[in-house]
Amino acid sequence: MAGPTRIRGRVLAFAFLLTVITYLDRVCIAAAAPFIMNDFHITFLEMSVAFSAFTLAYSLFEIPSGWLGDVRGPRRVLTRIVLWWSGFTMLTGAARGLSSLVVIRFSFGAGEAGAFPNLMRSFAQWFPVRERGKASGIMFLGSRLGGMLSAPVALGMIARVGWRASFVAFGAIGVVWAAAWAAWYRDRPSEHPGVNAEELAWIEQDHAGVTSHVSATPWRRLLANRSVWAICAMYSAYGYGLYFYLTWLPTYLIRELGLSALSGGVFAALPFLLAGIADVTGGWLTDRLARDHGLRVARSGLGFAAFLTTAALVVGSTLAPQPTMKALLLALALGSADLALSACWAAPLDIAAAHAGVVTGLMNTCGNLGGLICPLVVGWAVDRLHSWTLPFYITAIVYTAGAVAWLAVDPQRRIAAEPVNPRM
Repeated sequence: MAGPTRIRGRVLAFAFLLTVITYLDRVCIAAAAPFIMNDFHITFLEMSVAFSAFTLAYSLFEIPSGWLGDVRGPRRVLTRIVLWWSGFTMLTGAARGLSSLVVIRFSFGAGEAGAFPNLMRSFAQWFPVRERGKASGIMFLGSRLGGMLSAPVALGMIARVGWRASFVAFGAIGVVWAAAWAAWYRDRPSEHPGVNAEELAWIEQDHAGVTSHVSATPWRRLLANRSVWAICAMYSAYGYGLYFYLTWLPTYLIRELGLSALSGGVFAALPFLLAGIADVTGGWLTDRLARDHGLRVARSGLGFAAFLTTAALVVGSTLAPQPTMKALLLALALGSADLALSACWAAPLDIAAAHAGVVTGLMNTCGNLGGLICPLVVGWAVDRLHSWTLPFYITAIVYTAGAVAWLAVDPQRRIAAEPVNPRM
């Protein structure tokens, strides 16, 4: 016998590549920020507005795009998402001042919203429960690889062709991915010609597979669920901390710590390298803990420990005497937070797999609302108070609150799928 096929591995490869592209496009602007500020003659606070314009739009459109994935399937929705955001990534190079930059970045955020919820919707369909943690870890390794590569690659590209052309190059990559995804992917594993009966049985082994589209969303039950709100609270803390690395880290390393462009590029990449390692490790760990100790320990226990450690490392970075030690501790802090990232995204699937797009969309909305605030806090503190230390203390407090929120998440209490009207 030939044995089961492994088409779901190719689904994971598509997800991995997409997360690489997502963070290449996102973090490119962080590397370009000092050059944009010089060209447009704008302040830290004004550049923060441009950063947060993306995050605001991303937050506003996250739930609708996640819902569309539940209703229409990730194949169509992700194709639209990637083509939209790739176009506006390219248009970033055409900005002529702060106003046009803010409009373009807002439009970029509106287009990219829903990418991760739709990927998780795809995972809910293609992977059994026992594989979701590892699959999520590998997927998020892609995002960290993209974050790691974007700063040094963008800085090198900017040095050769300027910051405007670098956005055009990054945006073109997504168009290729969207064409391949639309041609190859199927929302139902049973409809993919490469999936044999053995692999289909493995995917559906615990009856965790869900229909590729749903006709009703139990909004009242979702919004009344304590774990859903706790997930949103903990992920808003995660998003707040993450967006420092996506926006101000290169500027902090070069302008505040006095590192060279080469050293700054290396230390801007290091947090994402450590986070990528932590994503894979955390994905394996949360699956192992789930088998040995249950979902509560695997998700909530791991998340609590990881977030609390992150808060301690952020505070430690403010006390370190040397710039390289400060940068190293900040890198370790993101790695610690990402140790729980697979648990963050697996928990909504544990609670409501049939409505994964909506629940992860709601979670990611809150995460990005946290991310919306962080660049503004940093910009205000640096511009008005001339302090880089205060934002780090605030970040540590936020992560501690996120650790406490993890304790209220109960992934063992599930929300059943809404019954489908047979007349529909």
